[in-house]
Amino acid sequence: MSVNLTGKEAAQTLNEKTKNLCRSLRLKGIVPTLCIVRVGDNPGDLSYERGAVRRCEQLEIDCVKRLFPGDVSQDEMMACIKSLNADPSIHGVLLLRPLPRHLDQAAIENALDPAKDVDGMTNGSMAGVFTGKDIGFAPCTAQACMEILDYYGVNCTGKRAVVVGRSAVIGKPVSMMLLKRNATVTICHTRTADLPSVTREADILVTAAGRAAVIGPEHVRPGQTVIDVGINLNEDGKLCGDTDYDSVKEIVEAITPVPGGVGAMTTAVLGAHVAEAAGRTIQSPAGEGRDGER
Repeated sequence: MSVNLTGKEAAQTLNEKTKNLCRSLRLKGIVPTLCIVRVGDNPGDLSYERGAVRRCEQLEIDCVKRLFPGDVSQDEMMACIKSLNADPSIHGVLLLRPLPRHLDQAAIENALDPAKDVDGMTNGSMAGVFTGKDIGFAPCTAQACMEILDYYGVNCTGKRAVVVGRSAVIGKPVSMMLLKRNATVTICHTRTADLPSVTREADILVTAAGRAAVIGPEHVRPGQTVIDVGINLNEDGKLCGDTDYDSVKEIVEAITPVPGGVGAMTTAVLGAHVAEAAGRTIQSPAGEGRDGER
């Protein structure tokens, strides 16, 4: 039986650190503040928004919202981002995506100052992840994977890591973050030839393919740590990850459950990013000097 790498315990530890930082900043007159920007009333967006608001309340982070109808214009959205960039009271911005198709999402995302990009969506933040420079922030879900590895004492140095998934949100950034931790990284996807032979070679296996049960017992071996990032619905309509959890957990050394694994950690990382962004305003009020090594 494998060790269950639950995100709840890891999140509680990070939340305490974030709360202490927020209290310290408030004593210095800085109120860490997140602005949530939402277009329309997508149920998924509303759910994530509620979770983010609850997390902010727990961490003593102020939360404000900029809400727009589904038919908002490109100009209105660009003006909103511009105003948030210029507002010193706003330290982090969470833009709920995907945006409606009539909007140029990439242009809106990249209009945001990377210093306030607490969800790692801008090109500037991605450049920071790929170069190892302190620019913006890593995507919250990718960072959540690393936080869980850290909490449970999984040392990446010298390990073979396989990432199944190549998205800019998870697969690519988490690969770079593992590489920075001195792991030897292989990036795969659902079209990789003989995928099981590759994934079985991993010491650390991160699954972010977005397909229910795409990783089965034939993909794993004893001794592995599996980080399942997938959020899918199975044939019974129940939430599940990318792994066939019941069979995989009987083989590997440790695995994150879905739900209760990486997802439980993601909003904790969001809060930590907002607090860090607020703290950076003390070190670099003019927005300079953020290009040192992490």
